[in-house]
Amino acid sequence: MLVSGAEELFADRAVERLIGLARERDPGVEVTRLDASEYAAGTLGVVASPSLFAEDRVVVVAGVERATEGLIADALAYLEAPQEDVILVLRHAGGQRGKKLLDALRAAQSVVVACEPVKKDSDKTSFATAELRRAGRRANAAAVRALVDAVGSDLRELASACAQLAADTTGAIGVDVVERYYGGRIEATGFRVADAALEGDAGQAVALLRHALATGVDPVPIVAALAAKLRILAKVAATRGRGSAAVRDLGLAPWQVDRALRDLTRWTPESLAAAITAVAQADAEVKGASRDPEFAVERAVLRVSSARAR
Repeated sequence: MLVSGAEELFADRAVERLIGLARERDPGVEVTRLDASEYAAGTLGVVASPSLFAEDRVVVVAGVERATEGLIADALAYLEAPQEDVILVLRHAGGQRGKKLLDALRAAQSVVVACEPVKKDSDKTSFATAELRRAGRRANAAAVRALVDAVGSDLRELASACAQLAADTTGAIGVDVVERYYGGRIEATGFRVADAALEGDAGQAVALLRHALATGVDPVPIVAALAAKLRILAKVAATRGRGSAAVRDLGLAPWQVDRALRDLTRWTPESLAAAITAVAQADAEVKGASRDPEFAVERAVLRVSSARAR
């Protein structure tokens, strides 16, 4: 089996699932784990050699993208005469190293498990929803969205957050529960402030901002989040009427484009320019041009909120 792709959580689960299935069939199955980057020539032949009592074995080789020449040579040789009572699992996280071996695995019609990173926002929310359901819990859409925003892009952290909520709470999981556990996450705060400001919700934006500043968040990343959101709006606005090819050339994820198009229904070119100007001024002020960076970022948030068309 080839477990291929950069998403470590999916890869780990695929490997552990396979080992679990092997143990269901034979509780005494022998599991051997090898590190491809430290592999010594001949090791695979030893651990996969025919067993006296024909016991099933699982050999997991991690880090094939960093494999030694010895591992690649031994694995290619093994594919010529695999053992019936051995399951060989090769974990490759990506890159060109070991390409000859990967091609040979595919040519031999080995089982391939793709573990590609989850990039789409909608896929992250679907993942969180599935994780909670697997734990026997349900959360409304707003709560799942808040959880994804708070935890960030790391799928392992998202899975851990879902497990914690499932274990530590009871009843339906709502936004209030997510806020109680993860509302103070620094990496999400700037974008939550920016989202509220771009939606024209000045009260919510300022409340989030003051909470962030009170818990030690620096004004600089908050201004950076505002700038990032406005840049996306400006880029998407510039492609209007130029067709889908122009949108693809922006290099944005589909969910970013969809969200920007929804937001732009309440923004005019003039209001967008005013918001960008306010954030540019705040950027200079929080980086040393002002004696009070916290006041500068709050003023920018209010200006962005008021610039949005009502």
